[in-house]
Amino acid sequence: QVQLVESGGGLVQAGGSLRLSCTASGSIFFINAMNWYRQAPGSQRDLVATITRGGSTNYADSVKGRFTISRDNAKNTVYLQMNSLKPEDTAVYYCHADLAFRGVHWGQGTQVTVSS
Repeated sequence: QVQLVESGGGLVQAGGSLRLSCTASGSIFFINAMNWYRQAPGSQRDLVATITRGGSTNYADSVKGRFTISRDNAKNTVYLQMNSLKPEDTAVYYCHADLAFRGVHWGQGTQVTVSS
């Protein structure tokens, strides 16, 4: 059984910062890509950032220059540093991981609310 647990969400004023973390636990060989998605009320779930096992990254245009994804392979953990937050960043943020021989898994989500 594999579990992804996110932390770090909360309420912040516009212009502020938050750091999300997601740790995978259970029977894990290694993790390929790790991703962050977000879903605002009434909207679809969108990809925010992705990082490969080797550290290559990609970002949605809406967060480029403000968000940074990173990972610690030894800890099976992915991070999302979010700076210069805007009200439109308000959403539930989900961790997503592609685990070798275990398939893809989702975290339970963490709420990020940015007040204007």
